Amino acid sequence: MLRCVWVVMLGLGLLTPLQAQVNLGQITETHQMIPMRDGTRLSAYLYFPPKDATGRAGPWPVVFEQRYADLRGAGTRQAAARLASAGFVVAMVNFRGCYQSEGQWVGYRALAWGEQRDGYDVCEWLATQKWSTGKVGTFGSSQGGFAQNFLAVTQPPHLVCQYMVDTGLSLFHEGYRIGGITRPERFRSLEASCRNPADNRRLLAEWFQHPHYDDYWKAEDCTLHFPKMNVPCFTIGSWFDFMNQGSIQSFQGRQHRGGPNSRGHQQLLIGPYLHGRLNKGNQSGDLTFPTNAIWPEESHMIRWFNHHLKGESNGVMNDPPVRYYVMGATGEADAPGNVWRTANDWPPPETPQQPTAYFLHAEGKLRLDAPTSESSATTYRSDPHKPMSIPGVAFPGAKDARAFEQQSEVRTFTTDVLTAPVEWTGQVWAELQVASTARDTDFIVRISDVYPDGRSILLMDYPMRARYRDGFDHEVLLEPGKVATIRYPVGWISQIFNRGHRIRVTIASTGAPLYEPNPQTGKPLTIAFPTDAISATNTLYHQRDHASRILAPLVTPKR
Repeated sequence: MLRCVWVVMLGLGLLTPLQAQVNLGQITETHQMIPMRDGTRLSAYLYFPPKDATGRAGPWPVVFEQRYADLRGAGTRQAAARLASAGFVVAMVNFRGCYQSEGQWVGYRALAWGEQRDGYDVCEWLATQKWSTGKVGTFGSSQGGFAQNFLAVTQPPHLVCQYMVDTGLSLFHEGYRIGGITRPERFRSLEASCRNPADNRRLLAEWFQHPHYDDYWKAEDCTLHFPKMNVPCFTIGSWFDFMNQGSIQSFQGRQHRGGPNSRGHQQLLIGPYLHGRLNKGNQSGDLTFPTNAIWPEESHMIRWFNHHLKGESNGVMNDPPVRYYVMGATGEADAPGNVWRTANDWPPPETPQQPTAYFLHAEGKLRLDAPTSESSATTYRSDPHKPMSIPGVAFPGAKDARAFEQQSEVRTFTTDVLTAPVEWTGQVWAELQVASTARDTDFIVRISDVYPDGRSILLMDYPMRARYRDGFDHEVLLEPGKVATIRYPVGWISQIFNRGHRIRVTIASTGAPLYEPNPQTGKPLTIAFPTDAISATNTLYHQRDHASRILAPLVTPKR
C-alpha cells in the first residue's frame, strides 16, 4: 500500500496540511531555490525516485518543466511523482517573479536569449548536481511549450531532448496578440501568479507601447532562431486548439532548419484534442471519438526520455516523423475517418491536397462555383458596446456552435447537403472582400461540420484585425466604404465531412469575452477600453468582381 511521502522544505517552512495529504507513493518531494546568473533565485519542487534494491540513490537523468502557473495542485504533483517513479529526477520550476520565485515578472523574456537566461541556468544547475547524470530533458504544454522553445535557442550544453504539447513560438502571434487582437482583460488575470501584481500591470503597459510586430516582439519570437535549436523533440498538437499552428510550425522549423541534432530528428503527432496536457483522450467538447484516438502521453514521454536520457534501445526513433488523426463524424456507423495516418512530413506529401475555393453566396450559401452577380453583399453590425457572445477564454472547439451562429450580428454560409464524403487535410485560408463604415474592425472566421440533426460542430476559428491585414509590422487603416481584402490562415485541419453533412463558414466581427472588442476608431489601442468606441456596419461582398471565399485543402479521393 502506498504511503504518504515525507516532504522536505529547504528554508521555506512546512507545507500546508492540504498539500501534505497528497499521496506521492515512494517519491521524495523537496523544495529548492535555484540561483540564476544575476543572483535571483527561482522556486523549484524536486521529485526524487526511491533508492534501488541495493540502497543506491542515483544518479538519475533529470527532466524539468517551467511555467508561471501554480505548481502545488494535487494533479501537478502526482503527475511529477509518476514521472519520477520511472527513474528521473523531476523539477517543476516557476518563472521569475511568480509565486515563490524571486525577481520581477517579465513574462517569458527572462527565458530568452538576452542578459537573463533563466531556462539555460536552470538546466545547467540541474545537470551539475551530485544526484544528476548530467543528461537533461524538458517537458510541458502551452506556457511550458513556449518555455522549451526559448530554452532550445539558448543551447544549454546538457540539454539532450524535449517533449512539447500544444506549444507556441511567438508571443505576439500566439500569445499576447492573436490575429493582431489586443487582449488586456485576458492577461490581467496573470496578476494572480505574480509575487508583485504591479509587475503584471507594468508589463501590460509595456506591451501597449509596442502595438506592431517590432524589435520588441522579435526578442520573443523563436521562429527567427530555428538554426540554434539542436535537440530532438516530440511535439503534440491538437486539432481543437488555436495554438496548433505553433505546434506545427515548431516541428517544421526544427525538422528542416534546426541544427544537426535537430534536423530529421523531430516527431509530430496531431490528434482530436483540446488545448492542454494529460488530456489526450477520446472525449473533446461534445464529441466522443473512437478509443483509437487516445494517446498515452505519459507512457510515451517516458519511452522518449528512456531512449534519449538513458540510452535505452526501444525503437522510439524508428516511429514515423508524423502521425495525424483524420477526424470523421462521431456516432455514425461506418462514417469515414477517425483513423490515424502516418507521413514523412507536414503537410503530408503522401496525401496530395489541392487548395479549393468555397465561395460565399447570397442567402447564406457556400458553393464551389464563383458568384456571377454584378452586385451582391451581406451586411451586419459590429458594436463593441454590444458584442456578440463567445463565453470563456478558451477556444470552444468540438462543441455545437449554434448558440453563436443564431445571434443577430453573426452570418453563416453553408453548403448543400453533401452527397459524398469530403476530406480537408492541410491549411485553411480565408480571403474576404469587405468594407466597413469604420476605420478598423475585426473579422472572425469559423469552420463547422453541420450534422444531419442540425448540430454545427465547431472545428476551428481565428480572428484578424483589419489594420494588420497587410502585415503585423505596420498598420493600414480602412477607408470607410472602400472594399479591402482580408486574407489570412484560419488554421490546420484533417477532417472528413460525411455524406449527409454540410460544411459551414461563420463570420462575425465580435465574439466577447473570447475576443475582446475592437473600439473601431482606428486610434492607438489602450489597456482601458475607450469611451469613444463606435459601432459600424460591415459588409461581406460575394459578387463577380469582389468574391469572398475560403481556400480549403481538398483531398481528391483515390481511385
